[in-house]
Amino acid sequence: MSTFVQRTITGTVFMLVIVGAIILGRYSFFVVFLGLTLATLYEFYRLTFKARVKPQHLYGLVLGAVIFTVNYLFAIGRLGNYIFLGLIPLVLSVFIIELFRNHQKPMHNIGYTLLGLIYIAIPFSLLNYFALSYASYRIGFQTSLLLGFFILTWANDTGAYAFGLSIGRNKMFPRISPKKSWEGLVGGIFTTLLTAWILSLFFIEISLFHWIAIGLITASMGIFGDLVESMFKRSIGVKDSGKFLPGHGGLLDRFDCILLSAPIVFVYLEIMMLI
Repeated sequence: MSTFVQRTITGTVFMLVIVGAIILGRYSFFVVFLGLTLATLYEFYRLTFKARVKPQHLYGLVLGAVIFTVNYLFAIGRLGNYIFLGLIPLVLSVFIIELFRNHQKPMHNIGYTLLGLIYIAIPFSLLNYFALSYASYRIGFQTSLLLGFFILTWANDTGAYAFGLSIGRNKMFPRISPKKSWEGLVGGIFTTLLTAWILSLFFIEISLFHWIAIGLITASMGIFGDLVESMFKRSIGVKDSGKFLPGHGGLLDRFDCILLSAPIVFVYLEIMMLI
């Protein structure tokens, strides 16, 4: 099987899983995205072993599950703001646990344990609010915003790849990712904005203005999310984050764009809720 065919099949199946989890309802969304959060977090911790760091990966996975679940329950109105206070001692306990571990570079271990939560668990957790708060105006579960966010992300990836491959000349950060070009960035933004306009025709409950704004955030932060992940992989000497997705690499390779774009979109939505 050629690499192109393998990538196409894997990408199609992966997209169907994401879309299916979203449109089937909040329970399928919770199960699938919790699983993706933990799998991506585990992949991150496993990669740090190559840097001779030993994060508290099992406890980090537990904390990741707690963070995602707490945000889900808060988004559907089952928990109040007070629940986030309980996360503080849980996160701080990472420092205490390291005292009882007999490993070198304890602060490195702590740092990478917490980095996994900040870099992966929290961005994934914020996706709860895309489907359970904003798109539904806090009355249930709707797919418009969350599904549109992923469609914009995929449009950006496709546009950046196509433009970069065809006319890419000026490299953005060659020391980090030699294939990323400014032409690819512009192409990704153009494709994303075009897709945002199309989404506004189908998901009319969200205005064109907001789709354009979300598209700009997704495209601009998406490319930096890709570069940040490349910087992380280069620092530990690996090409792909894993082999979970044949032809595509690992989950971290597939979700790198949303890890930076989702938090900024969340901030934008919070600001818009206050206006």
